[in-house]
Amino acid sequence: MRKTLYTLQVNGYSERITRLTFPLIKYWASKIGAEFHVIRDRKFPDWPITYEKLQIHELGRLHGNDWNIFLDADTLVHPHMFDPTVFLKKDTVAHNGHDFAPVRWQYDEYFLRDGRNIGSGNWIAIASDWCLDFWRPLDIGPEEAIAKIYPIVEELRGGCLADHLVDDYAMSRNIARYGLKFKGVLDIQKEIGWTGEWGGFMHLYNISEAEKVEKIMEELDKWKIPAAIRQYGE
Repeated sequence: MRKTLYTLQVNGYSERITRLTFPLIKYWASKIGAEFHVIRDRKFPDWPITYEKLQIHELGRLHGNDWNIFLDADTLVHPHMFDPTVFLKKDTVAHNGHDFAPVRWQYDEYFLRDGRNIGSGNWIAIASDWCLDFWRPLDIGPEEAIAKIYPIVEELRGGCLADHLVDDYAMSRNIARYGLKFKGVLDIQKEIGWTGEWGGFMHLYNISEAEKVEKIMEELDKWKIPAAIRQYGE
């Protein structure tokens, strides 16, 4: 069973953050038997940087993975977090949860036909080799895609504009277009009776880098993570 855990760090994204998050991500990758792979190069230069996550559509095949897992580089993973792929069928993809899609996206025939209204929050994304269409690049251009994205008010107040959400839009549309079965990690936790005090992950996306570093450090202190894990893989 081959797994790869991917993250995105193009143009040296915030080492102030990744020096705090990467050791725990690497620890979790080791725990679940996954290779750790950082996407650093641009393959879609006409698109916003977040769209580079869609490289997994090809990388998953190239690496021969049974399971592909993506985490944003600013995600904090608690060492107690389990492996969601143990509880997923290979015909099902997963995020942590999902948003109500019509709040954010202008619908097309794929969303209308699908009818489940699943909006991706793809800071964590999981899919098997059966479902690499999860990350399939769009068949429309960046201007057309970005024009269909409407950030919520809280995002706009925090400076999160439509172009920053193009990856969420792409993966929401792929779920609808390809009829991908979907499940939230939060749903899995409830189903198996997971009572982990910390819920497994912490991800904050609509605040400044300085605020994010501060909150991550506070959480690490709250979790009382031993130095051996806080420095894992260094």
